[in-house]
Amino acid sequence: MSALFSVRDLRLSFPDRAHKPLFGPAPRNEVLKGFSLDIPEGRITGIVGESGSGKSTFGRVLVRLLEPDSGQVLFDGQEIGHLDEAALRPLRRDLQMIFQDPMSSLNPRHRVWRIISQPMKRYGRGGTKADAIAALEKVGLPPTFAERYPHELSGGQRQRVGIARAIALEPRFILADEIVSGLDVSSQAQVLSLLKTLARDMGLTVAFISHDLSVIRHLCDHVIVLNHGEIVDHGPVVEVFEAPKSEITKTLLSAIPLPELDDDWFDEA
Repeated sequence: MSALFSVRDLRLSFPDRAHKPLFGPAPRNEVLKGFSLDIPEGRITGIVGESGSGKSTFGRVLVRLLEPDSGQVLFDGQEIGHLDEAALRPLRRDLQMIFQDPMSSLNPRHRVWRIISQPMKRYGRGGTKADAIAALEKVGLPPTFAERYPHELSGGQRQRVGIARAIALEPRFILADEIVSGLDVSSQAQVLSLLKTLARDMGLTVAFISHDLSVIRHLCDHVIVLNHGEIVDHGPVVEVFEAPKSEITKTLLSAIPLPELDDDWFDEA
């Protein structure tokens, strides 16, 4: 199985302004502490950890919303960790993100079809209203939704628009950051089922950030467990869940609210 991403000795820190001295620079707080891993192509990889573990920061490094202090981020063999914006621009189409809060990531002044079509125009993937409607239909929304504004949609429908915007560019990689945390249980099941189907049908590589290990277990092929910026478990989901190596992983597993999740949960949704 080939790796789409290869990360080597990745380090990232932020200035600790709460402890900045009167004179001189603020001390640095290291968030990612020099780990290495591969993310397999065409698979869904879960990234989990407690609050402050660095999981969202790591995800943002993968799509280059953040630049690491040091280390390598290889995307399909190309080092992208320290590229400037001009060099990154041709790669942006292949590196897409679905945000946690769809309302804040969708322009409230634009109709849905324009929200989807603008990135398509920017990257030469069409961008007509018909193209936007085709993307909406892929995520299970009817063509009439193209004329609506974000505030006229439910939370689950807004998240589907966010997914449509990402897949419309036909990317190779999608980062999904806590995309169902603000949805009710029924909407969660529908959105997760949709993501799993799209990943399979489009051959997508997905990094799925979540705190819910019951979802990770049934959605993902591989899992990365982070704790304070370090990898404490990493491997196929079945292996990590059946034989966790770290106490943090064991703690997270013990916190799963349901002892077992029906395998038909996604299909029924």
